Amino acid sequence: MLGKGSINHNSRRFKAENIDADRTQFNKSFCDMTIKQVYHDLFDEALERYNSKQTRTDRRIDNYYEKIRTSKQEKLFYEVILQIGNKDNMAAISQDGQLAATVLDEYMQDFQQRNPNMQVFSAHLHMDEATPHLHIDFVPFTTGSKRGLDTRVSLKKALEAQGFSGGTRGDTEWSQWVKSEKEQLAQVMERYDIEWEQLGTHDEHLSVLDYKKVQRSREVSVIEKTLGKLQQKQVDVQAVDAIETKPVPLSSKVMLSQEDYKTLTTAAKKYVVQEKKERKLQKLLDAAENTIAGLKGKIAELTRTIASLTKQLDQYRSIRGQLDNGKLQSDNAELRRQNSSFKSIIEQHGLGHLLGRKKDQRQERDAR
Repeated sequence: MLGKGSINHNSRRFKAENIDADRTQFNKSFCDMTIKQVYHDLFDEALERYNSKQTRTDRRIDNYYEKIRTSKQEKLFYEVILQIGNKDNMAAISQDGQLAATVLDEYMQDFQQRNPNMQVFSAHLHMDEATPHLHIDFVPFTTGSKRGLDTRVSLKKALEAQGFSGGTRGDTEWSQWVKSEKEQLAQVMERYDIEWEQLGTHDEHLSVLDYKKVQRSREVSVIEKTLGKLQQKQVDVQAVDAIETKPVPLSSKVMLSQEDYKTLTTAAKKYVVQEKKERKLQKLLDAAENTIAGLKGKIAELTRTIASLTKQLDQYRSIRGQLDNGKLQSDNAELRRQNSSFKSIIEQHGLGHLLGRKKDQRQERDAR
């Protein structure tokens, strides 16, 4: 596994809740250096050579450790975690767990020699957790670089220098190196009569369907190898006739027993059925994606329609409010004009005393 790396946890300067402190004494430390010291040892001379060539002060690097720490392209260090078995078959407190620790110990002895471009600065074998496992922290570097420091941090270039050249997306330098190290560990396991049962990988980039296709491809490969072995058997026709089980001819020179033929046919049928299921599932997924895309389009269209109608409603309300307010003002002005006209007529005809009399009568009536 590839871990984020926690140096203090690995060295047990920090103790998590999942460890058994009584068994920490059985841990083994292969290497425990400070990462800043590793950076000084690896890059100080290269940094001095780089800075001496710079005519512009803004291109100088004052602290290479800080430059990489804040970089978005490279990491300060990498950590790999190796474990054999699990808590059910290789528990740390069991005899098998002790055997796993021995294997991991022997594997670690040659790690730095196999990986000269990965400077190990922290490596610890943990026996105080459920299953023995090994943490290896290292700084990958390349030398003779034409860009930047001539010795600089680079995982890709470090792996290339060790002979791992990337190919397809699923066959990167890293995946090749991981496979190689697993094989190295398997060789040590084999010396202790531990068989590597390959249950799966940690290929996160594979989807479920892609993973199943890979598995089917592996099954086909097994079938083809079985068929190839059978085809290599040059069976004498007369000798085959003497066999009790009736042979089924594969070719003019190769004979296949009914049992082998049945096994091969069953495996082939199983593969074909699985392929059909996967194709059907893929069609359903494609149809579902198309439906979802269509619904998203309709939702977007409805959203635009609602926004347009809302805008129109706001405009209508605004215009109506303006019209209503304008009409009230107009009516009020007209009433004022009429009232003024009536007063003028009354004064012209000398009828003001009548208005005064009616006003006195209203006051008297209100008083009663």
